[in-house]
Formats: sequence, C-alpha cells, structure tokens
Amino acid sequence: MVKLEDIEKARKEINAFIHETPILVSELLDAQAGREIYLKSEHLQKTGSFKIRGATNAVKRAEREGARFITAASSGNHGQAVAYIAGKLGIPAVIVVPEDANRAKVAAIEAYGGQVEYCGLTSADRIPRAKQLAKEQDGVYIPPYDHPDIIAGQGTVGLEILEQLPDVDVIVVPVGGGGLISGILTAVKAIRPEVKIIGVEPETGNDTFLSLEFGTITAVAGSSSIADGLRTSQPGDLTFPILQQYIDGIVLVSEDEIKHAMQFVIERTKQLIEPSAATGVAAVLAGKAGAQNEKIAVILSGGNIDLMELRHCLPD
Repeated sequence: MVKLEDIEKARKEINAFIHETPILVSELLDAQAGREIYLKSEHLQKTGSFKIRGATNAVKRAEREGARFITAASSGNHGQAVAYIAGKLGIPAVIVVPEDANRAKVAAIEAYGGQVEYCGLTSADRIPRAKQLAKEQDGVYIPPYDHPDIIAGQGTVGLEILEQLPDVDVIVVPVGGGGLISGILTAVKAIRPEVKIIGVEPETGNDTFLSLEFGTITAVAGSSSIADGLRTSQPGDLTFPILQQYIDGIVLVSEDEIKHAMQFVIERTKQLIEPSAATGVAAVLAGKAGAQNEKIAVILSGGNIDLMELRHCLPD
C-alpha cells in the first residue's frame, strides 16, 4: 500500500514538471452553498488536469528503470498527461484511443508529442492493445489509476492543500477509478487524520459508492454521465482498499446538479472546467458535503472540455 513517504518522494520527483495550483475563492459560491468553499484549481494544471502528477511520477520511474517506449490507453486526461511527460523526457509514446475518440482530445495528445493508435470502442479493447505494444517494443504500459506511482503522484494534491489551507476541515474529491482520492487520503490522513475526505460520483456511475456499501469491488454497467472522466466501471484493486480504510463518506450527484454547477462556475468564477470537475461543486451546492461552519476544499480536477460539446453540459 502507498505510504506518506512515497507521496513526499513523488513530490520531489515531479516538482519541476508541474504547477502548484492556486486556491480560488468566490463569495457568491460561499453564499449559495452556505459554506466556506475553497477551490483547488487543478484545471489550471499542466495538460489541464491533475493527471500529470501521477503520470509524471510513473513515467519518470520507467525512465530510471531504462524504458525507451511508453504506452497508455486513454483518449482523455491520462493520455494527454502521459504524452506530455514522455515528450518532455524524450521517450516515444503511443496512446491507444477508441475509434470514436473526440478529435479535440486526439489533437491534444498529438500536440504533446504522442503517437495515436485507434483500437475498438471500449477500454476492454484499448488496454490489451496498449499492453501488447509495450511488450512487443520492450516498453512500459502506464495505467490511469491503479498503480502505486500514479496514486503517489496524485497524493501530492493533498500535501499542497494542507500547506495552502492548514485549517481545512473537509476535502471534496471527484471519484473515478480512485487514484486521486486514494492518494489524497493517504497523504492527508497521515498528517491530519481529523480532516474529512468526501468522495463524489455521478448517480449513473456509482461503482465506488456501491463497492463501499457492499464491502467488495462492485462493477456497474457503462455510464452515460456527462462527467466522462468518472465513467469507470469499478474501483481499482489498489485504490479500493485505501478508500475502505480511510474515506469518510461518498455522495452522489445528479446530471442536473452537475450541469447547474458547471454553469455556476463558468458564469460566476469565470473558470472553464470539465463536468467531472463540477461534481464536487455540485455536491456542496446541493448541501451534500460539509457543514456550514466548516472550511471545505473542493478539487476542480480538470478543465479539458470540447467547446463544441459545452452546450450539452449546461442546463437547458
């Protein structure tokens, strides 16, 4: 299991390649939520999401161990992050994407220096192909969340929050496969165990919620949520035990709540975020996370959104 020292080491490894993202505040958001809200702005991170933290930590380890080729299976934030850091380190990278991948996301991967290969329509198609390519070319496959180096890298978000907001009471974290929240849990609970960590999932992608309820990893059918970065079918083998041990709760938000949060953040804070990042704001606006007398940090996990699709992510 990942430990605090792994996260502290990861921070030193990735420091030169990432931003320490700022904490943003909005008096109107505080008033609307009836809570004191602080926005950890990972949408302003390099490559547009927190994913660069874990990807950098994992790819740098691969480089130290002699890897000369990197693969990943993702058309989204993870793929962009792996392509970016591999390019910075001078390592060729192939990102395996679905045949119907969004052109804007593919263009971003290519702009960061990654080679794109199309394969199938699901992760069940893409992941084996990415692993096969790595094996054939003596390379390394970088998974999106279920890997110690990924978890440790994402945990650096937690270290930053504790430094930027030392009296934080609650941290609200979007949950997909669990890499981000498991890293934050590991860091924060080791330093300030009294801080509450609340996960947020879409109602239509509630695999972690169900897994925690049943006490075992539970898969769900494919989600159609607009929060596309949170559409994993089940939590990871490495991430889930960490959630079981440390998480203080997980809440679900509806599609309408996500859309209204998107609109609020864009209109009132002038920050362009993706729907996955809006889930935490949706939870506090709906009164599902944190109490009125608590300082609440909400992680805006990413800002990579296709502007042509933005209208579908806002209320009608």
